[in-house]
Parts: sequence; C-alpha cells; structure tokens
Amino acid sequence: MTDRILVCVAWPYANSPLHLGHITGSILPPDIFARYQRLQGKEVLMVSGSDTHGTPISVRAEQDGVPPEEIIARFHQSILDSLQGLGISFDLYTHTNTKNHYAVTQDMFLRLYEKGYIFAQRMQLLYCETCQRFLADRYVEGICPHCHAVGARGDQCDSCGRSIEAIELISPACRWCGGKPVVRETEHLFLDLPAFAEPLQKWLRDKGFWRPNVINFARNLLDAGLQPRPITRDLDWGIPVPVAGFEDKVIYVWFDAVIGYLSATIEWAQITGDEERWRDWWQSPSCKAYYFQGKDNIWFHAIIWPSMLMGYGDLNLPYDIPANEFLNLEGRKFSSSRNWAIWMPDYLARYAPDPLRYVLTATMPETNDSDFTWREFVRRNNDELVATYGNLVHRVLTFAYRNFDKQVPKPGRLSADDTRILDIVANAFVPVGREIANCHFRAALGEAMNVAQEVNRYLDTAAPWKVLKKDPAAAATMIYVALRVIDSLKILFYPFLPFSSEALHEMLGYDGSIAGRQYQQNIAEGDKIHRVLRYDGSKTVGTWGPSHLPVGQKLRTPKPLFLKLEESVVEEEVARLEQATLKK
Repeated sequence: MTDRILVCVAWPYANSPLHLGHITGSILPPDIFARYQRLQGKEVLMVSGSDTHGTPISVRAEQDGVPPEEIIARFHQSILDSLQGLGISFDLYTHTNTKNHYAVTQDMFLRLYEKGYIFAQRMQLLYCETCQRFLADRYVEGICPHCHAVGARGDQCDSCGRSIEAIELISPACRWCGGKPVVRETEHLFLDLPAFAEPLQKWLRDKGFWRPNVINFARNLLDAGLQPRPITRDLDWGIPVPVAGFEDKVIYVWFDAVIGYLSATIEWAQITGDEERWRDWWQSPSCKAYYFQGKDNIWFHAIIWPSMLMGYGDLNLPYDIPANEFLNLEGRKFSSSRNWAIWMPDYLARYAPDPLRYVLTATMPETNDSDFTWREFVRRNNDELVATYGNLVHRVLTFAYRNFDKQVPKPGRLSADDTRILDIVANAFVPVGREIANCHFRAALGEAMNVAQEVNRYLDTAAPWKVLKKDPAAAATMIYVALRVIDSLKILFYPFLPFSSEALHEMLGYDGSIAGRQYQQNIAEGDKIHRVLRYDGSKTVGTWGPSHLPVGQKLRTPKPLFLKLEESVVEEEVARLEQATLKK
C-alpha cells in the first residue's frame, strides 16, 4: 500500500500572470488529485514554484528595462495570489531564486559531472553580430524544422511540442534586431542522454497505465535515438556553472527547473523543522511520485529528469506523468504575446473560483485538445452548477431551516426510496474515487454530477413540501435523508469545488474545515526573505465516504452556493478578449 504521495506540479515562468491554459494544463489536475488523496488519509506533499531563470525572465526584463529580480518579484506575487484565489492547495509553492535551490542544483550538477554524465563539447550556436551575443532559445525565432510552423522558438516548437535547438530553425531571426544571425563555435557542457537509453527503455516497460499520449511520446523519442543535450547557456541570468572554465555561463533553465521538485521538498522539510524529512518522499519505496504537466513538458519529465535521477542515484523515479493536451480559447490557441488569454487575476476579480474549476474539469484536455468558450462557461454554470447541484442544496437547506427548527430533523422509518438514494450516494464514492486516483478527472466529475441528478429525482418524487402539512413525520424523514445526501455530495464534489463544499459544510452546522486552509508565508533565507504559498491540513475533519450527519445538528443560514450568470456575459467577455488583443 502506498503510504505517501508526492505531487509534483509544472513550474510556471515568473514572467507573466497565470492564464487558463496554465491552470487546466498542469495546475488544477494535481489539486483535484491531492485533495482526494488527503481525504483518503494518505500523506500528500504537493510542491512547485515559480521558474525564475532562463530567457523567459531575461527577455521580459530587457523588454521592461528592469533587473530580472524585479520581474520575479512582480509576477511571483501575482502567481501566489492567483493560486490561493483558485484554491490550489500547495504544501509549498516557492521559486527557484533561492540559496537552497542553487545549492541543490549545483550538487546534482557536480554529482553527474563527477560520474562522467556531463562532459564538455564544442558546438555551433547562432550569434547576432548586431547585438553581439549568442542567441539562446527565446532570443531567436524561426520556422520549425519538424512541423514547419512559423514562430518556433530556439528551444521548442509550441505547435508540435518537439524540443529543438536554435541552430535547427529554418530562417532564424534575432528577436531583438530582426537580423539574420551567423553560426559560431563555442564550448558548452552536455548531459550524456545516450548513456541512459537502455535504463530508460527498461523503466518504461511497465508504464502501460500511463496516458497513451505520454507513453507513446516517450517511447518514440527513445526509438528515434537520444543525443547529448547541452545544459549550459551564454546568459547573464541563471545559476552559475560550478565547473572551472565555465564561469561566464549559467546552467540552462530546463536542467535547473526540474531539480526544483527536489529542492522544494528539501525547503519544505527545512520549514517544518525536520531537515531530513525530504527523504521520506524521495528515497522511500512506499512513496509514489506523480508529475502533472502539459504535453509540451513530456520530454523533460519522461526522458531528461529520469535520466538525471538515475545518474544521481538513490532517488525515486516518477511513478506517473499524467500530462494534459492543450486548452484552446474560443477556437484559437492561447497566446500570451498576442494577449489572447484569460488571465487569472482578471477572472478572479469578477467571478468565483469554483465555476471555473468546474468548467475546466468538465472540458479538461486529458487525451485531446479541448476548447474553452465563454458560452459554454455560462451554460455549464447555469444549467449544471446552479440548476442541478446548487438549487438542490438550496431548496433542501431552506426547507429544513424554515420548517424543522433550523436543525437536522429526526427521521422515522426509512422507505425503500430513502434507502435506495442513500445507497446510490454511498456507492458513488468508489467509482468517483477510482477515476480521480487514475487521473481521469472529467469522468470523476461526471460521476459526481450524475449522483446529484439522481438526488434531484428522489426529491422531486418525494416532494416533502407537499407532504409536510398532511404527514410532518414523513416529511421530516425525507428531509433527513436529503440533508444526508447533500452532506455526502459536498465530499464527492470537494476535490473539484472546495469553496462551495466548505460553504455547504458550514451551512450544515459543522465547525472546522473539511481539509485544511491555505496561507502565504515569508521565509527567511540568510539576509533575504521570499514569499511562499503553504497548506495546513492539520485540523481537517473530512474523510472520503458517505455522511453520518447527526440528528439535531443546528443548521446555519442557507445561502446560494452558486450565482446564475446573465447571457450578456458571453458577448461582454468575448468583446473584452478582442479588445485586449487589439491593444496588444
């Protein structure tokens, strides 16, 4: 039996706010998964942070004419606020510009170097004679050599997801001056990926439970043959290379970012006061590590990071990598550069978090790309959250509050229909839990909503509001059953809809939280202070299973769980998108 679960979440760059593509790709899925596993009584550690190095940060800093640290401070705080506002329950969300991360990264670099898995090699790179510098990844754009998409970066093509080198680009151009770069030779340090080809093949043999898009992508990469990969770059911003002769270079961001899962766990252990506790998550055979990514990061987590872990030794390899496909927006691909995006600070300023969590889960691109539209958002909010689930909860609570002395009534003998609906709800915890455990979040949410529809049918048939005057005892029994089933629904929906579940928990008369609280904290590191997001689950009262709501428990004033949205929201939000694109 797995005692511990390590949930590793992709690290967003601290060069912009979060948008819906980030959330549905790799941030919301692990939160659903972690919340469920905590209710199951598992020890869960969910870690990630803001990626603060590499060209995404330096490019933004140059664009804004400020130091990289200023970009990091601005957007890291924005990301923290968005994650907390959306209810993403990180045990630690930190960033990579810390002394701890520098030390852990350089330690892994040196261990691999000393074992011969990192070696020096001369290579050809693009150099801009006008700007007088080598053009590392995002400093150059061109045509993808694989799918021929225009606008591919010098590190990766967003259209096909392939990892590429800048020199492979067709018709490359300097991002700053637009000039045609020349090819020059320089020396860099490389990770010897071919040395891990056979161990990777062996490791992947029993991964048939992975999503097809992930396992097929990884096996195809191995079948095509691995090549040594450069892990240093000619940049001013990044972690220094701890090898003599390379003082003018930094460690490439893709190498440093994946180490963040380990360094964040070590930082978490330090914060908790037990510095060796990280070993429970990285060296214990009873711990399974899940890596939640977008499909553009499969390469790094199914091939490169396992190779690094194998080379370092005595660290757990990934158990599963449930990578999502891409989410599109109104039929078009998300584009930060063109401002075709729904930014989280903007969304949270106008709408509640749970409706977004619901709609993104219901349309999650688990096996194929999917599309977010404002029309579908409004429809699902009104027809499913409000009409199916929210109205069910509200009419049960208001009826009980008004007619049964604001408390859970004492039931009489349960009818066959009463027993049947209680059984339906109780039995639903098995399939919903199984689907979440297997990272099938759309299916799990669908199962939970089906149960809510069954409860609606039960209540419509029972019609306690009609029975009340003629047979108050029978009506009391029906409402007792209805309160118990909505109490169970709050748990079934909790991984997906934590805010409304907590609200329902309180209205049903409970004290305490279902499963903890989030908070931001300043962490001192030498003479520096950095801010992190943390999660406290020490005072949880919820468990994964049906309700045992006590008779006589006092109810609190009922309030609607969800608000109906006007149809005009669709046109308003689409117009807002178009206007933002024009301004860009």
